[in-house]
Amino acid sequence: MSADKQQVPSVWTRPRRQREQPALSREQIVSEAVALLDAEGLEALSMRKLGTRMGAGATSLYRHVANKDELIELVVDEVYGELEVPEADAPEGWRAAVGASAHSLRAMALRHPWVASVLGQVGLAHLGPNLMNMSDRMLALFRAAGFDGGEADQAMKTVIAYVIGTATSEAAYLSLLARSGQDERDWLESLRPASEQAMQDHPRLREGQSARQGKDPRTVRDENFDYGLQRVLDGLAARLDRR
Repeated sequence: MSADKQQVPSVWTRPRRQREQPALSREQIVSEAVALLDAEGLEALSMRKLGTRMGAGATSLYRHVANKDELIELVVDEVYGELEVPEADAPEGWRAAVGASAHSLRAMALRHPWVASVLGQVGLAHLGPNLMNMSDRMLALFRAAGFDGGEADQAMKTVIAYVIGTATSEAAYLSLLARSGQDERDWLESLRPASEQAMQDHPRLREGQSARQGKDPRTVRDENFDYGLQRVLDGLAARLDRR
């Protein structure tokens, strides 16, 4: 195979070692890497630091994972295993099931705010067993709704794109909030004078802020997410009706 046609390097296309170092396992490494990422973020992840956390050298980790890119593929697939996708019991239940799946995906992305920033950046994450299982189960929902195979895939990707796009911004905001060490409501209240000053010449923005005044900010975020999701599902439902 010529150099310009080599396969994209991926943990999912590389044969797994038949003999691994007995003191460690790939599963242990992935679990500890997720914990490190959740606690300190993507910038903190290195094979050396992970090895130190596990009481092992980076060399020991390389017996199980070839490099950091492979490790990221593995941790992405690991957290996708947390998703809950309901069964497609009947055509009329597709919308509620897809909605529940979308909320589960958002919840996972907010528990692991680093995940959205690495999707699509390394390797072939879509070949991971958990991600493939999620995709297959979601496709079953759209097939049950009445979409054919090709359009079911497009509909699924449309919903996932909305969730990941929204959750990426929300996760970044929550990470900023966590670094501030403040409660969300208190933080927003501390910003209110500056916000009101900035919106002084923007009456429509002031009206929107007034409508949210006093509401729990987490509730506002939940409502905003679900509003967009329902409009996406409205469009897919209209597409089914036209068919």
